[in-house]
Amino acid sequence: MALGEFLQQLDDLAGDADTAFSTATDVGQLEAARVEFLGAKSGRLKATQKQLGSVDKTDKPAAGKRFNEIKQRVDGAFKAAQERIASVHVASEATGKFFDTSLPGKRSGLGHLHPITQTIEELKDIMGRLGFSVADGPEIEDERHNFEALNIPLAHPARDPLENFYLATAKKTSPDVLLLRSQTSTVQIRVMEKTPPPIRIISLGRVYRPDTADATHYPMFHQMEGLWVDKKVTMADLKTVLRIFATSYLGRDVHVRFRPSFFPFTEPSVEADMSWGDKWIEFGGAGMIDPNVLSAVGYNPDEVSGFAFGLGIERLCMRRHGITDIREFYRNDVRFLHQF
Repeated sequence: MALGEFLQQLDDLAGDADTAFSTATDVGQLEAARVEFLGAKSGRLKATQKQLGSVDKTDKPAAGKRFNEIKQRVDGAFKAAQERIASVHVASEATGKFFDTSLPGKRSGLGHLHPITQTIEELKDIMGRLGFSVADGPEIEDERHNFEALNIPLAHPARDPLENFYLATAKKTSPDVLLLRSQTSTVQIRVMEKTPPPIRIISLGRVYRPDTADATHYPMFHQMEGLWVDKKVTMADLKTVLRIFATSYLGRDVHVRFRPSFFPFTEPSVEADMSWGDKWIEFGGAGMIDPNVLSAVGYNPDEVSGFAFGLGIERLCMRRHGITDIREFYRNDVRFLHQF
């Protein structure tokens, strides 16, 4: 390469760099210009340096000297632009004051866990101290785990299409009838199918029922399912666990009562209520596991017994914090959520 041609390239590069650095108005533009001209791998200055080897041997000293001068000029233009942008004061139209962009920025606000998530974590901690481990299961279930293994016959009202979210699209990909689980009791079936007794587990998660949303009902809510299977487990064990749990979460002043009830998968069955001011509110159902359920998962009902309970997590959280409408949890109003 002729010396004159190489020197012209250097002059063009210097002029372009001066323009790019002097017109950069923020850090982003300045960085883009730096990469273009001073980039270690693909910068224009680096590319021009490589062409220095093609200059005639007799002209290399002059070419090298001019290259070093241009390099210092480009470096200087970059540093000057850095200092200029760092010291810029932007006038505020609202106050007429100046803002120093070199000052540290204000720390942005940090989010925190949703009150339902906070409740779930605390329930895990309480039940963990009572010897229960956590088990998980799918939210999309088949009829065996959601109904049949739980002793819910085909004609039972709980299987009515109007009482469940059946998945019509699932028929295209699965031979089974699938639905969004209506209870976390499905997890106890899956655990017992794979695990011999003794078992002491809880499962916490979302369940779905086509309820009309009101102050105490919502079509999607959370349950905590508890299961204890061993030799000589009795109703007294169930009542003791629920009373200890309630007082641990809600305080010593809470009162719990049990009313006879019926669930297909427990016998006998009870409804557990807790006092809420001057009234009682249901917070879950429970009972001794029906022998048919034990047989369905391969257990011998003559050798083992157990209890199960399902508690509404939203209702526990509402009782704890004095919330009167379950819909508040799902309106995503930060004014409400910031209170927790």
